[in-house]
Amino acid sequence: MQKLIILDRDGVINQDSDNYIKTVDEFIPIPGSLEAIARLCQAGFSVMVATNQSGISRQFFTLDTLKAMHDKLQSLLAPLGGKVERFYFCPHGPDEHCDCRKPKPGMIRQIAKDFFTGLDANNQSQQLANVFVVGDSLRDLEAGSAAGAKIALVKTGKGLRTLQSISNDNLQQYSQLPVYNDLADFTDHLLAQNQS
Repeated sequence: MQKLIILDRDGVINQDSDNYIKTVDEFIPIPGSLEAIARLCQAGFSVMVATNQSGISRQFFTLDTLKAMHDKLQSLLAPLGGKVERFYFCPHGPDEHCDCRKPKPGMIRQIAKDFFTGLDANNQSQQLANVFVVGDSLRDLEAGSAAGAKIALVKTGKGLRTLQSISNDNLQQYSQLPVYNDLADFTDHLLAQNQS
């Protein structure tokens, strides 16, 4: 069976910044995240990244810089036996009303379409019911939920702020939300479940 994991990028894999990650030097992996991705790959998961990158639309950095960040990530993962199968990103700003910018589910659905090839849209959606979308922000959770995927929150990046807002706004739909310290913690739990 094909196994898929969809990760947000900033705040899940690498350190986040309210001022955007604008350069390759600012792309700094969160401790344990690279090893977690490698372990997922070695356990037979395909790891995809779905990330909003409105810094492109805002002209904070270029597509070439974004590609260089992702090349850096792949080069750090390779010696550990890990890789990201594919990066999906939304370059648009919030005023451009695209379908790919999370919290809309466009990127997640596109990943399902590309990954579960040979299945119609209905069956692709059904396959997503077994796929985790891991994020640190409410928009990650909303996008995953809207696409019909399973969702998990990590406390890194904006995760603690997100937890607080879920609690403050009494968002009942997230009352059973699985929460992990970081991507390594999520991976520990997922792989333990898969073995049992």
